Amino acid sequence: MKLINLVCITFMVLLANSCSISQQKKPDTDMKDLMIRISEIEIDFQSLEEYKAILKEEAKASVLLEPGVISIFPMFQKDNPTQVRILEIYANREAYKSHLETPHFLKYKTTTLKMVKSLRLVDMEAIDTDTMHEIFNKLIKDKN
Repeated sequence: MKLINLVCITFMVLLANSCSISQQKKPDTDMKDLMIRISEIEIDFQSLEEYKAILKEEAKASVLLEPGVISIFPMFQKDNPTQVRILEIYANREAYKSHLETPHFLKYKTTTLKMVKSLRLVDMEAIDTDTMHEIFNKLIKDKN
C-alpha cells in the first residue's frame, strides 16, 4: 500500500507540475523550503459537480496568478468521487500564507463551505528533492 501511495504522489507531482508551468517567472525555489500538503476532502454527493467546477477554477487561478504556487492539483478517487484529494506545493510557507488571502481562494472557501463534509490537511516532506529537479526539467524539455 505504501508503494502505491509513493507512486501516486510521484505521478501527481509530475502531472501537477506539467499543468503549473506558466509563462510567468516563478521565484527561485530552494527545494528544502517547499511546503507540500495533501488535502483530503469529503464532499456532499449532492454538491459534487458544483464543487468540482469551483475547485477547478480556483486551482487554475492559483497556478496562473501566484508565482509561489507550484502546484494545486485536484483529483478524486475513481471508485468514490466524493473523496477529493489536492496535491498542493508552495515555494515556501510565505507563499502558502499569501495564497490564503487571494480573492480566488477566499471565493472557493466561502462558496464551498457547506459542500464539504470533512477536511484533513496532511503536511508532507519530500524524500528526494534532487530527483524533483529532474522531474521538472524533464517536463519542460518534453513541452519544447
